[in-house]
Amino acid sequence: MDKVVATAAEAVADIPHGASIASGGFGICGIPAVLIDAIAEAGINDLEIYSNNCGTDGIGLAKLLDRKLIRRIIASYVGENKEFARQYLGGELEVELTPQGTLAERLRAAGVGMPAFYTATGIGTQVANGGLPWRYAEDGSVAITSRPKPTSNFDGRTFLLERALPADFAIVRAWKGDRHGNLLFRKAARNFNPVCAMAGRVAIAEVEQLVEPGELDPESVHLPGIYIQRVLALTTEQAADKGIERLTVRSDPPELAGE
Repeated sequence: MDKVVATAAEAVADIPHGASIASGGFGICGIPAVLIDAIAEAGINDLEIYSNNCGTDGIGLAKLLDRKLIRRIIASYVGENKEFARQYLGGELEVELTPQGTLAERLRAAGVGMPAFYTATGIGTQVANGGLPWRYAEDGSVAITSRPKPTSNFDGRTFLLERALPADFAIVRAWKGDRHGNLLFRKAARNFNPVCAMAGRVAIAEVEQLVEPGELDPESVHLPGIYIQRVLALTTEQAADKGIERLTVRSDPPELAGE
């Protein structure tokens, strides 16, 4: 039951080239930065990534982009990353844009054994009808487009069929975790982490605070250890290393200066 591994390199050592990886985080909040670095250092390539976005320039999953390690990504938001845009428009990267709630449910469905589900999201758009550009050619033309999705009528409304999104591996970051893999996430860092972990056949969690079994209140656990196969305890420095995507500060009025 002790799922703790000694190093990040050991945690990702069996991820093969061509694997699909569900990666938690939203923007750069709650991203498994240490595990991403280990994958980058190992040079694991031809990857298919499932994530809300692909980091920002030089941060998070963008480190894999910079090394040309990603072949395809399924995401809901791809802004804040110039290299991502360059590779996509240049025909170097295949991108399947997916509505954010749909992406979350596709991951969750994989974790609970649902092969597919119906949703109204995307009806009347290219999400349902097909034609979204997945990959561009070098000359700027569209090389691959999305295909139409099956639809059905329920109680007078049309819904489209979305497939679950199981991944070979999942990498996530938690605030606290025990040796059995039970996890707690802190505030907004919870985001896509639980559903990504659920979707992975092998889920790896880096935890900021490792505790012993029994120390976590069972009623407070956000994700039970049955979904986690490996736990990596971060150092104090690694746990404290968290980026801020957009730093915004208030200019205090002169009369408040110094308070």
